[in-house]
Amino acid sequence: MSSAVSSSLSGPPDRAGAPKRPAGRGADPNRPGSLADGIYHALLTGIGNGTYGPDTRLPSEHDLAARFQVSRPVVRAALDRLRREDAIVSRQGAGSFVRPRVARPALGFAPVESIADIQRCYEFRLTLEPDAAFHAALRRDADALGRIAAALDRLSVATRQEQHRADADFAFHHAIAAASNNHYYAACLEALQPHIAVGMTIHGLALQGPRSGLRGVLEEHRGIFSAIADRDAEAARTRMEAHIATSRDRLFEGRLLDLSLGRPAEPGPGKPRA
Repeated sequence: MSSAVSSSLSGPPDRAGAPKRPAGRGADPNRPGSLADGIYHALLTGIGNGTYGPDTRLPSEHDLAARFQVSRPVVRAALDRLRREDAIVSRQGAGSFVRPRVARPALGFAPVESIADIQRCYEFRLTLEPDAAFHAALRRDADALGRIAAALDRLSVATRQEQHRADADFAFHHAIAAASNNHYYAACLEALQPHIAVGMTIHGLALQGPRSGLRGVLEEHRGIFSAIADRDAEAARTRMEAHIATSRDRLFEGRLLDLSLGRPAEPGPGKPRA
């Protein structure tokens, strides 16, 4: 359970917008700022951030009433509101459960059709991932850091075997986006995964051979991880930007395409970035 939700469930009820005494007779538990409203928002936050995942059983009315120091009818009003909004569902004799998420149409991008699209993907990643790394350094917790480390370990094993694993590479970047605690970053990377995989696969092939660059790329990943572990947000952003830019330049050998409107994509005077 996140600290924010934990405190809202276990701390003094007035932090949830509620006085410490049960609602008196005649009180409207559904009015804005009421006891029920505070409980509703605390539970909705827990559902939204994954504290209560799909199909998870919520605490009983008795337990919630004790935590918030309110009467059970007040708790029931908050649960009724969540039920009306389809956030939870009641199961007879079992309690209230978080409703399973309905599959939503995924964010999507046109498929990669050219070398120019690979360059565009790198260009877009440069506007996205450095800031995700910045926020990950500020917001990550031990579990999030562990997921980044696990992906880095897989990359390390592959590097020792003189291989590049695009799946582990993507998992590293996605774990950082998730650690930012901003689901828009993670959702964008998920939608871009097939596009990113094309560039990562070609880049990985280019790194192998007599003059393998795999170890150097692994060090770039380790530098990003170290900055996030140290909560050095600026270093995390700078190192992620440098990593993506140099990966692009290694792939294009410093010769970026001219993507000016009105003319076919042609090799341009790319400027490799450190």
